[in-house]
Amino acid sequence: MELTVEQHRIPLNDGNSIPVLGLGTYSPPTTTPKGTCLESVKLAIDIGYRHIDGAYVYYNENEVGEAIRTKIAEGKVKREDIFYCGKLWNTCHPPELVRPTLEKTLKTLGLDYVDLYIVELPMAFKPGDAIYPRDENGKYIYHKTDLCATWEALEECKEAGLVKSLGVSNFNRRQLELILNKPGLKYKPTTNQVECHPYFTQPKLLEFCRQHNIVIVGYSPIGTSRDASWVNVSSPPLLEDPILIRIGNKYGKTSAQVALRFNAQRGVVVIPKSFNPKRITENFQIFDFSLTDEEMKDIEALNKNIRYVELLMWSDHPEYPFKEEY
Repeated sequence: MELTVEQHRIPLNDGNSIPVLGLGTYSPPTTTPKGTCLESVKLAIDIGYRHIDGAYVYYNENEVGEAIRTKIAEGKVKREDIFYCGKLWNTCHPPELVRPTLEKTLKTLGLDYVDLYIVELPMAFKPGDAIYPRDENGKYIYHKTDLCATWEALEECKEAGLVKSLGVSNFNRRQLELILNKPGLKYKPTTNQVECHPYFTQPKLLEFCRQHNIVIVGYSPIGTSRDASWVNVSSPPLLEDPILIRIGNKYGKTSAQVALRFNAQRGVVVIPKSFNPKRITENFQIFDFSLTDEEMKDIEALNKNIRYVELLMWSDHPEYPFKEEY
């Protein structure tokens, strides 16, 4: 896949386009000092990032918005240069909650619209103030999911000008087909944000999405933090892979840069999360080399079908997406 040299963007099925590299901003609020995200996003924009991936449940959209507005005020970028992705959380799936939730996000960001708004997970939780609602026994409280009704409410948000493009995240083929086959569908999902890296290349889902002109956005594209509360820590660390290291040595690149380039080169958007200035800089340096067909095949062959992010704590939800093959 040829990346357009000047902007490195991939067209979306609604006429918009998405930068192939973005900055992920997920951070556990308990361990991330206030202001860290603000400084990281400002630095990323200075370096050249134009795609910022955020979410209501990251608890830092206020900092992301401040960073974007600061860089606009400085004349570094215009609003239309920045591509911001926000997410609809599990407790906000009922149609009547969708627009108020997006409006709350816009207020927090201090922006008039988001570029992409996605359903973060296909699993609805009980609506209310609790982000992770539980009963007195500590069991998660779920809510009946009607993904098509949620999608219709999102379409109304697009028509109201609150969002440019609509997408989903962590949807399997069946859940995507629910939307795609919905009677009266106005806007197809433009993206499906899923885990994607050399140990989990998602060939079948990628092919299905390509057939329907849906762009895969890959989270954890260089592996993920080894947080045992939500990550499968028995899986091998991706960045220690000898093949990635060998290819990196050839180009004077890190194994992380090779993993990012691999996905970008096959048309998968990558959103590595980092608040480390050195790594934010390094992750952007993937446009000055390209992998040969043979190297692409060697990396594809690393696929172990390993998910780092299994979300097993919700595996009893009727719409848990990872039981099916893809």
